Amino acid sequence: RNCKGNPNCLVGIGEHIWLGEIDENSFHNIDDPNCERRKKNSFVGLTNLGATCYVNTFLQVWFLNLELRQALYLCPSTCSDYMMGDSIQEEKDYEPQTICEHLQYLFALLQNSNRRYIDPSGFVKALGLDTGQQQDAQEFSKLFMSLLEDTLSKQKNPDVRNIVQQQFCGEYAYVTVCNQCGRESKLLSKFYELELNIQGHKQLTDCISEFLKEEKLEGDNRYFCENCQSKQNATRKIRLLSLPCTLNLQLMRFVFDRQTGHKKKLNTYIGFSEILDMEPYVEHKGGSYVYELSAVLIHRGVSAYSGHYIAHVKDPQSGEWYKFNDEDIEKMEGKKLQLGIEEDLAEPSKSQTRKPKCGKGTHCSRNAYMLVYRLQTQERPSTTIQVPAFLQELVDRDNSKFEEWCVEMAEMRKQSVDKGKAKHEEVKELYQRLPAGAEPYEFVSLEWLQKWLDESTPTKPIDNHACLCSHDKLHPDKISIMKRISEYAADIFYSRYGGGPRLTVKALCKECVVERCRVLRLKNQLNEDYKTVNNLLKATVKSNDGFWVGKSSLRSWRQLALEQLDEQDGDADQSNGKMNGNTLNKDESKEERKEEEEELNFNEDILCPHGELCISENERRLVSKEAWSKLQQYFPKAPEFPSYRECCSQCKILEREGEENEALHKMIANEQKTSLPNLFQDKNRPCLSNWPEETDVLYIVSQFFVEEWRKFVRKPTRCSPVSSVGNSALLCPHGGLMFTFASMTKEDSKLIALIWPSEWQMIQKLFVVDHIIKITRTEGGDANPSETQYISEPKLCPECREGLLCQQQRDLREYTQATIYVHKVVDNKKVMKDSAPELNVSSSETEEDKEEAKLDGEKDPDFNQSNGGTKRQKISHQNYTAYQKQVIRRSMRHRKVRGEKALLVSANQTLKELKIQIMHAFSVAPFDQNLSIDGKILSDDCATLGTLGVIPESVILLKADEPIADYAAMDDVMQVQEGQKGFK
Repeated sequence: RNCKGNPNCLVGIGEHIWLGEIDENSFHNIDDPNCERRKKNSFVGLTNLGATCYVNTFLQVWFLNLELRQALYLCPSTCSDYMMGDSIQEEKDYEPQTICEHLQYLFALLQNSNRRYIDPSGFVKALGLDTGQQQDAQEFSKLFMSLLEDTLSKQKNPDVRNIVQQQFCGEYAYVTVCNQCGRESKLLSKFYELELNIQGHKQLTDCISEFLKEEKLEGDNRYFCENCQSKQNATRKIRLLSLPCTLNLQLMRFVFDRQTGHKKKLNTYIGFSEILDMEPYVEHKGGSYVYELSAVLIHRGVSAYSGHYIAHVKDPQSGEWYKFNDEDIEKMEGKKLQLGIEEDLAEPSKSQTRKPKCGKGTHCSRNAYMLVYRLQTQERPSTTIQVPAFLQELVDRDNSKFEEWCVEMAEMRKQSVDKGKAKHEEVKELYQRLPAGAEPYEFVSLEWLQKWLDESTPTKPIDNHACLCSHDKLHPDKISIMKRISEYAADIFYSRYGGGPRLTVKALCKECVVERCRVLRLKNQLNEDYKTVNNLLKATVKSNDGFWVGKSSLRSWRQLALEQLDEQDGDADQSNGKMNGNTLNKDESKEERKEEEEELNFNEDILCPHGELCISENERRLVSKEAWSKLQQYFPKAPEFPSYRECCSQCKILEREGEENEALHKMIANEQKTSLPNLFQDKNRPCLSNWPEETDVLYIVSQFFVEEWRKFVRKPTRCSPVSSVGNSALLCPHGGLMFTFASMTKEDSKLIALIWPSEWQMIQKLFVVDHIIKITRTEGGDANPSETQYISEPKLCPECREGLLCQQQRDLREYTQATIYVHKVVDNKKVMKDSAPELNVSSSETEEDKEEAKLDGEKDPDFNQSNGGTKRQKISHQNYTAYQKQVIRRSMRHRKVRGEKALLVSANQTLKELKIQIMHAFSVAPFDQNLSIDGKILSDDCATLGTLGVIPESVILLKADEPIADYAAMDDVMQVQEGQKGFK
């Protein structure tokens, strides 16, 4: 261990890894490229791109189907544009265009590549698969076979066109027999795999028998017989008519559990034999129906939503079994030849059921989900399938790239070893000469020496700038991170690695050492002076004999003095402005300087904005001349205020003016309150829906004006007076009224305030009115004298009114992060449950309370509250809309009741996404949710909330079909549903 602070200690700085013998492999971190080379007589693996192991297993099974591989090689390729004469364009990489071309290229690489494994990303990307989402392997097999069959059906060569049907397609018939007349009804169907139920079975043959067993059609499930022309009891079963060369048996291990609402895996053992005689199960006897096992596809893991896929596949040419596990391929022989047996992931061995005993030629597996049998033949294929010339040329090119990479990696390993050996010799030579002893010496930073001895990083030039003081010499405080080495070793270091500046015997800065001693003496003296000042502050000071000092400064003067001394001590650390050879950021240094300037220095807390003594005596106190003299030793630049100094005259004038303004505001508020008592107390207010008989004219002002005026009258010293009535907010840009008489009696009544004629006369005297708005009641004309008419001045502007309504509707359909509320209903009663804290967005604080909390004197842009009395300018239509929306939010906000759940939603999110939010809040699965709003059923999961009429503050009713106990795995269900999209 290295001694910190001792510049002479050179032990424990990283030298131990170089002393003694060293393994050459420690000089590099490059693996042997030959480890990536394909072994002799072995197969090529496939890279797992994240969650694509299920794809890799099927590719290996299809590759070892020699007939399918041969047919794909015969498929014409569209890579003629890539070919130039008889050679391949060297400057371009081959990119297959179709699924067949991708398979061709992959199979050619799997057959003749020199690599240990290849990358199938082009094939996976062409299918549109999500590499991070594991999909249903059985569903993938079906979809891909369908896609391949459709692609090959366009080929002219019948051996290519019909290869999928010849290899994988069989035929069976659904046969229904009437019990009354004995009539048989057949429905023919092709199959590419048989889906066998394994629940309740132990042997594969039992699963096949159940698949073909007879089913009785009775009761409500009776069969309509065309011969009898009535519903009759009948029997139905499946008859196998023909079997394919390759028989795929899907073991249905993944089933849907209705109790939990998600899929689960059946981890039961199923026994199967290597030889399967299908003759007892087919309708037409006498053919060749003996099959031999060729592949077992395995899913490791106890869950249906996670795990790992592996394949045990038989080499059709040698008859030997291999385990295909992505990049790794292992030959299965001896005790390892246990087909379908793989240890489960994330399951303790104690919880595993005991494996049944299996006889010779039979196997048992709890993880096999697909068995592949091939029709038995007398002889094994002896001829090797030839790769087409153009594909072989592509493979050769890829092999050439691989060989070049191997040579490059080997050369890099050799260079690293050579460098390591040279460094080893250098360290052994120089480390013994590092100690200086009595000979001339120099200082080098400990950090650089450690990096020099670090084998993982290249050695950089020596950089001593971080250790310099403002005088460009060695700072005394940096000695602890420096090491003293011999001049001989320093000469070699600087000649080989360069850098600087060199710190010789005379490099230590004498000025910084002297300054450091001075600061230490002051720090020691500070403790004594602190006690002296405290004693002097206890003495009484005469009013005409002393100095004013801020109380805050007196409380923290010792700390301020220490900080000043530390700053003087630390200035030498940062005055050179460099760290590790890089200059400090100018913007950062400016910001730090600005922050320091903003901090108050000693006795600046009693300065007024004009730089004079503040008028508040509560913030300062008198101290004696002796105490001030002591304080001045530490703060010579502090502002000095003798006891006879007068306070700031400007501040006194402003204080008097402020008191006069407060008195004036109180007088104005009292006068306005006395002149408009009913408007202030909100009493005896007129109503349009019940027009008062005593008048035919009512005036209108903005409700916002009334609220701002009431705030001022209530707190005149904290608010500025309201000097004008801004009725422009109620008018359109053309000067027309924005409200109809009907709307002012209903939804727009919160935006206006009705004024009596007598009050209006007083308002015109007290305030500047920009626009007069009034409504007059008149009797009907000659046509209908009994009808009462209401006429507004100015008149309604229909065009702007319609635009306003459209804008309001558009705003309700284009919201983001708005609040809606959800009620769960059981038997038409709302369920009161504790809300989820993370989903609640309600608040008990009203908008008026929030407005009251605003800063005193805050002005609204729509009202001129200055004493000048100038009229407010007319606002635009857009400004009016924003103003009105603010009022609507305040007046129509939904009050969240106990047990209600609030959700944050956006107009562009789908109903399905909302159901997922509701699932987390109420533990109700999306497929059990029945949602409605205002009596309208919400059922279209793809529709957006905006199109469904869900607006902010809406209340949605939720009714669940049935209570479900466990939704712990519901997130997994939704992830699997998301993962199934994207397959082309």
